[in-house]
Amino acid sequence: MTRTRVLAALIMAPFAIAAVLFLPTPWVVALAAVMFLAGLWEWLRLADIDDTLARTVLLLVNLLLMVALVWASRSESGGSLVLFQLMVVLGVIWWLLAMIWLRHYDFASDHDTHARVFKLGAGTLAVVPAWCALAVIHAGQPYGHAWLLIALAVVWAADSGAYFAGRKFGKRKLSPRISPNKTVEGMAGGAIAGIAVAMVGAPLAGASLAQLPAVALVAAIAVGFSVVGDLFESLLKRHVGAKDSGDLIPGHGGILDRIDGVLAALPVFALGKAWLGF
Repeated sequence: MTRTRVLAALIMAPFAIAAVLFLPTPWVVALAAVMFLAGLWEWLRLADIDDTLARTVLLLVNLLLMVALVWASRSESGGSLVLFQLMVVLGVIWWLLAMIWLRHYDFASDHDTHARVFKLGAGTLAVVPAWCALAVIHAGQPYGHAWLLIALAVVWAADSGAYFAGRKFGKRKLSPRISPNKTVEGMAGGAIAGIAVAMVGAPLAGASLAQLPAVALVAAIAVGFSVVGDLFESLLKRHVGAKDSGDLIPGHGGILDRIDGVLAALPVFALGKAWLGF
């Protein structure tokens, strides 16, 4: 499984990196919308929306919300990212609330209408703000493309670091009821890997030496939130008895299994970058 996992990552990573670095922001945002909505499709299944027509309608509603944000952001001078930035803040608030949800495992764990409503709302609050954060980061001048790659690489490195550190050193369970395989040691290894990647990449994206502590702080917090995103998806899977969100990617499960940490980390990274000014 590890060999398949690594091989799949090696195939996917170059395409993702090339898109982030060389495509203009509108194209990156469009491709990200496709990816994030594919993850939302799987989220809807985990929210007990089994009817294909109902899932399609709900997906279209979220797509229309994205289109509305783009349309409302147009102006004679070329456009404004204010609405996108507000959605980023909303996304951070949502993931803070998600931490409370994780502490109350049984909340919305049944299969009635009210549980579905909460999980559907959570899906929109997870996907749309993350997509907005991606747009805000990539549109930044002059190194927005580099900063987006760093933000993604922080999550990727943290995920890999946690996986291997957990297998080698993991003893203390992080959240045994939600995700028995995650350990405190794995999370620490992921944080170290994520911060290291940020420290290497930040100077290449124009960060000064004085800004590196701020970059490290934001990277560390983003890694912490990526774990929250991962745990929240695991919570959804536990509620419905699913092992993976899908089986599209060999060794990795579904799209949502790959972007759950990214969904939580991107709004935090975007807000931290804007707040601390690097």
